[in-house]
Amino acid sequence: MQQYVEFAGNHPILVVIWIGLLLAIIVSYVQAMFSKLKFVSTTELTLLINREDALVLDVRTHDDFKRGHITGARNIPLAQFAGQISSLEKAKDAPIIVVCQAGMSAQGAAKQLSAAGFSRVSVLTGGMGKWSEASLPVVKK
Repeated sequence: MQQYVEFAGNHPILVVIWIGLLLAIIVSYVQAMFSKLKFVSTTELTLLINREDALVLDVRTHDDFKRGHITGARNIPLAQFAGQISSLEKAKDAPIIVVCQAGMSAQGAAKQLSAAGFSRVSVLTGGMGKWSEASLPVVKK
């Protein structure tokens, strides 16, 4: 224990950084536990598309979308997303999976959909990066 105290005294900046990172991890874990958002894997997404005709919303830019996207995905860039939610009214009770490049940006769009009353909103864990890594089909325009 004495060594930890000595280390903390000699390296206060490192200790503050370590504590900050630990708190960030704890906060993100707690937020995920209480979040209404559901996260799906690539396998679960494939099942939702095949069994329930899920709508896949890709929130990446048009250029990224053209470089490769999931078959049947609809592109609504995140910058334009809030103004386009009303165009999705027909799918209010259908499963909707929001996809971005790594799975982080999609969470904001998914929260907006949930707030607008969409009941079955999910986010693809790992985004298109995970989809491509799994060697799943990608459409290029």
